[in-house]
Amino acid sequence: MPAWFDANLVSVLNGLAIGSMLFILAVGLSLVFGMMDVLNLAHGALFLAGAYLGYLLVGRDPSWAGFGTAVALAVVVGLLAGGALQALTEPLSRRSHLDQALLTLGVALVLAELLSLLFGNDPQSVAAPPGLNGSTTVLGVVYPVYRLALIGVGAVLALAVYVVVERTRLGLLVRATVADRDMVSAVGVDERLVKAAVFGLGSVLAVLAGVLGAPIYGAQPGLDVTVLILALVVVVIGGLGSVRGALVGALLVGQVETLGRSLLPDLASFLLFGPLALVLIMRPQGLFGSRIEARA
Repeated sequence: MPAWFDANLVSVLNGLAIGSMLFILAVGLSLVFGMMDVLNLAHGALFLAGAYLGYLLVGRDPSWAGFGTAVALAVVVGLLAGGALQALTEPLSRRSHLDQALLTLGVALVLAELLSLLFGNDPQSVAAPPGLNGSTTVLGVVYPVYRLALIGVGAVLALAVYVVVERTRLGLLVRATVADRDMVSAVGVDERLVKAAVFGLGSVLAVLAGVLGAPIYGAQPGLDVTVLILALVVVVIGGLGSVRGALVGALLVGQVETLGRSLLPDLASFLLFGPLALVLIMRPQGLFGSRIEARA
């Protein structure tokens, strides 16, 4: 085992870095779908918007000022996008998920096309910020510092999201709205504001994941579809509305993506979707999800 670990340490670390980025992306999708019962297929397009935001402000000549501005604008763009999506999907809240999926898919296609018109169809690379653009030695292997930093950021955000959802008044209101929307309205809380807050948080995390993931993936058309599929796999495996499930699912998918493609490239797709099929068959609500009846 030590020899195997030494030989594949870079792949394991890459899996942790990709898993951390996927968690930042997928936890927002999980909260919006699992708690607000809205299937947001525009989530991947928000990630792509964040990647292009990183390219626009950081590009190949990085600075901490540019990177910090990109992160700050990611929060603003995410909040605006979350509010817009909440307003668009609110009339469909009593209808089927198919209607929501078609609407948000249309939004995703329009946003992706606009980004292509603005930035072109060529892949664009994004450099890591100064100080994080080099490499260091980890257990005897050379590894990029930025990816190690991304693992740390993912851990901090996982703790922060957990605290917000489980230990704050906002989290309490969200869980109460999920359990009994009418009762929450009866005590004077506007459920639309709660829904907008969750949409805003989810969208901010999606755009922020795009900024943070840009030095790894770059910015290019089609990236939105790729990351959306991975995020959906994470959500299904981990369970809707579960922060812990999103973290475990993201780390699992990250390892499968890196180790699977490194060790068994011909079976990489099966290794990714095989566990998904098993979870759907044996535990449809996901590893850490709970069965929540759809609201009428």
